[in-house]
Amino acid sequence: MLDDTDRRLLRQFQADPNLSTAELAEKAGITQATCWRRLERLQARGVLRGQQALIDWRALGYEVEVSLRVTLDKTQPRAFDDFLAAAREVPEVLEIQTFLGQVDVRLSVIARDMAHYQQVYRSQILTLPHISDLDALMHVARIKEDQVLPV
Repeated sequence: MLDDTDRRLLRQFQADPNLSTAELAEKAGITQATCWRRLERLQARGVLRGQQALIDWRALGYEVEVSLRVTLDKTQPRAFDDFLAAAREVPEVLEIQTFLGQVDVRLSVIARDMAHYQQVYRSQILTLPHISDLDALMHVARIKEDQVLPV
């Protein structure tokens, strides 16, 4: 699927996505035209899905992160659909993951402080539909957070 040139290009792109095409081509050891064509091909194949701005929510005053493990009432036929639709509407929910096993859903929730978290928890999380069990894990430290893939 990927040849050595694609891998070299992706490594350089991951290391510094702000490089111009000319700078990226130079670092990857290819011509600018080749770099452009390969980037276009990687995008067309869905390998590169675009670029995004990463905003540090802590810099905006959010200090609390909680991971909520949710078990849904699976006797309700629309439990997953209803829950996920409602959870998407909570602005403080940054991530929603679904699982197979005891835990059905994990929500990553942020808040400015504990008082704000308690308000979000009581008014928006506990009112989500079809919850049969809820477990909160208070985030203490992020040991590794890396989006760089070993290409």
